[in-house]
Amino acid sequence: MDSSALTAGPTSAPQGGSHQVLSPGEQRLPLVVASPHSGSDYPAAFVAASRLDPLALRRSEDSFVDEIFAAAPGIGVPLLRALFPRAFVDPNREPFELDPAMFADRLPDYVNTRSPRVAAGLGTIARVVASGADIYRDKLKFSQALQRIQDCYWPYHAALRELVERTRAGFGYCLLLDAHSMPSSGGPMERDHGGLRYDIVLGDCHGTACDPAISEAAAAFLTRRGYRVSRNKPYSGGFVTRHYGRPEEDLHALQIEINRALYMDEERIARGPGLAGLAEDMTALMQALGETAQGSLAAAQ
Repeated sequence: MDSSALTAGPTSAPQGGSHQVLSPGEQRLPLVVASPHSGSDYPAAFVAASRLDPLALRRSEDSFVDEIFAAAPGIGVPLLRALFPRAFVDPNREPFELDPAMFADRLPDYVNTRSPRVAAGLGTIARVVASGADIYRDKLKFSQALQRIQDCYWPYHAALRELVERTRAGFGYCLLLDAHSMPSSGGPMERDHGGLRYDIVLGDCHGTACDPAISEAAAAFLTRRGYRVSRNKPYSGGFVTRHYGRPEEDLHALQIEINRALYMDEERIARGPGLAGLAEDMTALMQALGETAQGSLAAAQ
């Protein structure tokens, strides 16, 4: 491996205000970690246009997930985190999954208006927060959505693509760990409404986005640590997992969903006493997955 191709400077500043890349001095593992939904920089105009109070707007956040995986650079792994909130733009969607009922003007023909995410009100520009409450007082203009996508969505994915490609170039393969959190029980917009959830849900799009050895290693590791683990239910992986997970091209993606009851007060959106221990376990998981990828993916080449 040419380690010079993976050498980067210290932690970088936010690029364009949309995201931040926390880079190791030298990347030592073929792993990239991304946190697309932990952003909490709410534009004042967005808050003013919402019918919801700031706490209600935050219900869609994967709060503190970037902190849970913050040790990544210390073990030689880059971490990408979105700074913008999911309720403003969702990078775990196609670039143009939009609900025409949200807009005062006609949407272009290239917009996907019929996806299940749009039907649920959770497109690229969400109509509702996770609780099902409507976000906006008035209809938007398509130009507003386009501006958000240009300012936030595309820069985030450009950064993610660069990290993934750089890792593959240096190691010959890459594993992307897409990090999320989930409410402790199914919400009103979800199939498991009211049901209590596992501690961890791993999603590999039912085996199509990641080498099975990686998913199996992750599940076994977490189970040994005492977590109750489910695979692909109720979450099998979103746009990022499907789009970047191409094992035939030596690109592997695994989504991880962490039960919020493990580490936070879900009502107050406040850090809980379990956060530190969870962060230690996730640091160990990152190390284990990186080493597993080095073994199983290199052997497959």
